[in-house]
Amino acid sequence: MDAPSAPPGGSLRGATRRKLRRFSELRGKPVAAGEFWDIVAITAADEKQELAYKQQLSEKLKKKELPLGVQYHVFVDPAGAKIGNGGSTLCALRCLEKLYGDKWNSFTILLIHSGGYSQRLPNASALGKIFTALPFGNPIYQMLELKLAMYIDFPSHMNPGILVTCADDIELYSIGESEFIRFDKPGFTALAHPSSLTLGTTHGVFVLEPFNCLEHRDLEYRRCHRFLHKPSMEKMHQCNAVCRPRNVSQQDFAGCDTTSLILDHEYVYTDSLFYMDHKSARKLLAFYEKIGTLNCEIDAYGDFLQALGPGATVEYTRNTSNVTKEESELVDMRQRIFDLLKGTSLNVVVLNNSKFYHIGTTEEYLFHFTSDSSLKSELGLQSIAFSIFPAIPKCSGKTSCVIHSILDSRCSVSPGSVVEYSRLGPDVSVGENCIISGSYVITTAALPAYSFVCSLSLKMNGHLKYSTMVFGVQDTLKKNVKTLSDIKSLQFFGVCFLSCLDIWNLQVTEELFSGNKTYLSLWNARIFPVCSSLSDSVTTSLKMLNAVQNKSKFSLNNYKLLSIEEMLVYKDVEDMITYREQIFLEIEEKTA
Repeated sequence: MDAPSAPPGGSLRGATRRKLRRFSELRGKPVAAGEFWDIVAITAADEKQELAYKQQLSEKLKKKELPLGVQYHVFVDPAGAKIGNGGSTLCALRCLEKLYGDKWNSFTILLIHSGGYSQRLPNASALGKIFTALPFGNPIYQMLELKLAMYIDFPSHMNPGILVTCADDIELYSIGESEFIRFDKPGFTALAHPSSLTLGTTHGVFVLEPFNCLEHRDLEYRRCHRFLHKPSMEKMHQCNAVCRPRNVSQQDFAGCDTTSLILDHEYVYTDSLFYMDHKSARKLLAFYEKIGTLNCEIDAYGDFLQALGPGATVEYTRNTSNVTKEESELVDMRQRIFDLLKGTSLNVVVLNNSKFYHIGTTEEYLFHFTSDSSLKSELGLQSIAFSIFPAIPKCSGKTSCVIHSILDSRCSVSPGSVVEYSRLGPDVSVGENCIISGSYVITTAALPAYSFVCSLSLKMNGHLKYSTMVFGVQDTLKKNVKTLSDIKSLQFFGVCFLSCLDIWNLQVTEELFSGNKTYLSLWNARIFPVCSSLSDSVTTSLKMLNAVQNKSKFSLNNYKLLSIEEMLVYKDVEDMITYREQIFLEIEEKTA
């Protein structure tokens, strides 16, 4: 199979800007019937997250940042076992049925999965990945607005049904001016993007049916023979998922948006979002009503899409290598889903001039906001976005990125770092590759390179308190051990966690950890001080970080300590929104 050709460079940028302009015209205005989604639904993991999402949606609607006349909902997962984004999809279908009865038969629905706790990007943990700030727009765009903008053309070319997407990815594409992506076929329809085989090992990969057309176009409608979920390179080759490029020279494709892929030795088509028609959604709902309660994690991509297409086989149901936690029910549930969906068609919209970006980890977040010239150009990302800060240093193609913040002209932020929703005083210096979120630093402070600093407002016993999580951006918060004797294998800012506890004068006991005592990690370690003011909170947490850096003692014994897990339980969303609003009003006043 030949590689896709692409129009001249800049077509992705032009197509993206057009969608952003169109969405901007709809913000704060009532939309006409069929012009936009009938329903936009966001999933939440628990009631605390549900409340946080509802509060933020309410603020956005009040400030006219979203199109009006649309039903915005937050659907929370049932209490109990984690059910994955597949389980959340089933739960959302039941919520739609309860709210609308048969009426949702005729609706176009956008379902955004945002129910995780964002342990790999913890500055999104408190308020949600779908409300992650992006460095452009006035007021600042968050992932929700970007999703709505990038999908602006979909509802008017879609049969009633549900479009399923995730909160932490960005799909950009360019097609002909007179072309539209249509979701009008029975069954499921997914978008496909040309990607490297390496990327294919961490995504879903389509094995497409043979195609007669020799000329590659930006937009192609194809049939999928089989869907592979996070396959090995060997598996991709075995299943004929790998496409091979033409024999071309680089000069032939100078300036194209997808040059690197066109010239790659081999490539595959990977997934992003998918649509299911109303009949398929009804079938899944009936299945969910029949089983009653889910006790295992279902993947909307791995467990739904792998059952589709004429080449689907039942073997994947027994493969648990990509599963974080294997439950006894999982294999049985997968087989039942396979039996339910077997024979359903999987249509593929191949977007040969498209890009897929994931912003779900600290590494990806820093790279795309400070170093990635492609995304910066395509989306119009800014180094200083709705902020007060006079100068941004640049080094080796990297800049710092300041979002919705007020920084004193005498403070310094090194290239590769991101500051969001914060105030920094004159004697603050931020090292390279740091993330500072929701913080207020007025005292003299030198943040070492690779620092992560994120402050949360808390409501404890009716009183407003603050706590600031600090660690290294490369620390793995999800890594867990089973016993107290094993916590020496955990690392905080690259230092043995046991050594850190000694520096902070903390005892190794079960009380050091919150929640499930069989999973001990930085996520549920009670090490972060609770303070009465935001600035004190940041200063105190920075002292514990500096103590680890300098190997000097800093006792935490006299503080009330919380884990990140507990911070999320006590979080005061209203106060965090108020703090952001105060910064907003001050920036608006000073830049008027």
